[in-house]
Amino acid sequence: MQKTSNKRRRWPWVVGGLVTLLVVAFLGAALYFFNVAMVAGHKSFINNNTKIEKSDPLYAQKMWFQKTPKQVWTMKSATDNLKLDADYIPAAKKTNKSVLIAHGYMNNKDSMGAYAAMFHQLGYNVLIPDARAHGDSQGKYIGYGWPERYDERKWINRLIKENGADSQIVMFGVSMGGATTMMTSGIKLPSQVKAFIEDCGYTSVNAELMHEAKDLYGLPVFVAWPLIKTMSGINRVANGFFIGQASSVKSLHHNHRPMLFIHGTKDTFVPTAMVYQNYAATRGPKELWLVKGAVHAKSFATAPAAYQEHVKDFLEKYIK
Repeated sequence: MQKTSNKRRRWPWVVGGLVTLLVVAFLGAALYFFNVAMVAGHKSFINNNTKIEKSDPLYAQKMWFQKTPKQVWTMKSATDNLKLDADYIPAAKKTNKSVLIAHGYMNNKDSMGAYAAMFHQLGYNVLIPDARAHGDSQGKYIGYGWPERYDERKWINRLIKENGADSQIVMFGVSMGGATTMMTSGIKLPSQVKAFIEDCGYTSVNAELMHEAKDLYGLPVFVAWPLIKTMSGINRVANGFFIGQASSVKSLHHNHRPMLFIHGTKDTFVPTAMVYQNYAATRGPKELWLVKGAVHAKSFATAPAAYQEHVKDFLEKYIK
């Protein structure tokens, strides 16, 4: 009887120990994925090859950007005093038309050279910042567009100061930059902001992380969901916001300015289905262009002439 009683007394300790081990393992996994997703650094799933090949359909545009003189602009971030860096290229002829370009996840301003060339050819002043924790800008944590939206507003005000109160400003972004563009559209902005163009941005950070948890790591929903919830708490402490707050769709509900949505039909990194949700959410004039056969962030490279024509035609309706 004594032995049985001892076994019964030990059982809760065994269960408690197992639960503790599981909790510790789960927190360890959440910290690991937080570092993968939110801390700047090399990411094995991101191709950062910057070599320009002559076979690249955007070779001419990228080479133009490399050779073109640029002004370096700096400012402090809107929320946490980080030094942010940007390249500014004035238009060939003096103009009040400017574009603010937002780059993608773990890319930088140099990766947007082809887009800079396109807008410069269309007659725009071009400003390309490095987002916080990217390129030459300071920061440790990636904001996925959420804290960056206030940085973008400061860059917009800088453009107005540089080019005058009659400025006409377009914001453009690809991938994370597309989401940054949509999130920026949902805050109070100067009247000089006339239109937005987003290319392959996600509906929300939560939805994108859930997708990647399954696509990159094969995690089932019942594992991915609590992991991301735990990551969200870590992110709130380290990075200032809960992951669930960062939503393009919710931001677009507050946008009444024109927006062009672009997405490749073969995008599996930010699934093409997301663009329909974003398109439905905005409250302003809108257009949607699906680029047949384009994978993630390759719509311009897939159809260079058509891409520039769509952008030109859209902007001519709102920028005079």
